[in-house]
Amino acid sequence: MPADQLAERLTALRADYEDLQAKGLELDLTRGKPGADQLDLSEGLLSLPTGHRDRSGADVRNYGGLEGLTEIREVFADLLGVDTAQVVAGGNSSLTMMYQVVTWLLLHGAPDSPRPWSQEEKVTFVCPVPGYDRHFTMLAELGIDMVTVPMHDDGPDVPAVRALVADDPSVKGMWLVPTYANPTGAVCSTEVAADLMAMPTAAPDFRILWDNAYVVHHLTDVETKSADALGLASASGHPNRPIMFASTSKITFAGAGVAALAASPENKAWYLKRLSYAAIGPDKVNQLRHVEFFGDADGVRAHMRKHRDLIAPKFAAVQEALSARLDGLGVATWSQPVGGYFVDLNVMDGTAARVVQLAKEAGIALTPAGSAFPYGNDPDDRNIRLAPTFPALAEVEAAMAGVAVCVELAAVEKLTAPVVE
Repeated sequence: MPADQLAERLTALRADYEDLQAKGLELDLTRGKPGADQLDLSEGLLSLPTGHRDRSGADVRNYGGLEGLTEIREVFADLLGVDTAQVVAGGNSSLTMMYQVVTWLLLHGAPDSPRPWSQEEKVTFVCPVPGYDRHFTMLAELGIDMVTVPMHDDGPDVPAVRALVADDPSVKGMWLVPTYANPTGAVCSTEVAADLMAMPTAAPDFRILWDNAYVVHHLTDVETKSADALGLASASGHPNRPIMFASTSKITFAGAGVAALAASPENKAWYLKRLSYAAIGPDKVNQLRHVEFFGDADGVRAHMRKHRDLIAPKFAAVQEALSARLDGLGVATWSQPVGGYFVDLNVMDGTAARVVQLAKEAGIALTPAGSAFPYGNDPDDRNIRLAPTFPALAEVEAAMAGVAVCVELAAVEKLTAPVVE
């Protein structure tokens, strides 16, 4: 637009924004939590288990069974496309299992490490961006450096990853959410996964932490299958490279589900040895409860279709609100995910923090700008993660209509700002 039209548009947008503020909204799109109606789908868990013995006859109320019940491990194995023997079923949090793995790598090193990672001069992780903020804050808390690579629709930028790992032995690991990635919704292709598992690395103990948090979280009838990370790694001669994580946190109760780890025999034995000093066994009562509730992996898949029916309209509402206001303006792009829990919004460079501020002042809480980058630093100040699952549908519609106003207002403010010499 020419300058006079932009000025007129700014005036109109400010009026729209004042109307938005006058509504007195109190809406929250900050975290990818299940809504209460989703949690209600699992209410039957509270009357389970009906007994207290597993298939082998062991009393689940007692100590023991460090790797978890065979029955729940079979369910995870089916969902993850791995062998039951590769699975450890744990407590309610896969994030806890990830933290254990990274901490134990620092303290003890991996089975193929020349020394504990903490004895290295520096430890660095490759972080595809935009990515999961809790992965990054975990590394920062543990003093691990982070370097970024772009996340594409088919997974991380392989040439960029190769360049980082080829000659620098301090690059010890990499995060990856391979299916319906947080926040972009990208799916790592088999070709990209194969390249990551086969590539030469300067560090002999390089690990890919394969966080398959959304492996069954489909938003359409097309149920994308995850790449076979463990199989590809074994075939490439690097069986210990990936360690896989998953949980039922967004399947049953977010705070009372079951988490799992899957890995090569050597990695699994390493994990269980470390775990044996910290635990005598997981909550097998809760594991049995989940086994009875689902029956098998197909029971999980059927349950997830109920989730889809509840949240797919919320994702559609995000698309409708953004398209209605912003299509054709050239000030924003956004993902159209077919699974997962987020929509990735990219606004005009230099305006993401302003969008979040405007939204906050209008009663709409958004995840802080830059959260999907290590150290909270988005060098272009353009990325915002939207989490539409927790609010009611009407609240998502109201919040996203408001967000769209904030995106356009921030863009026009920037375009009409005086040029500073």
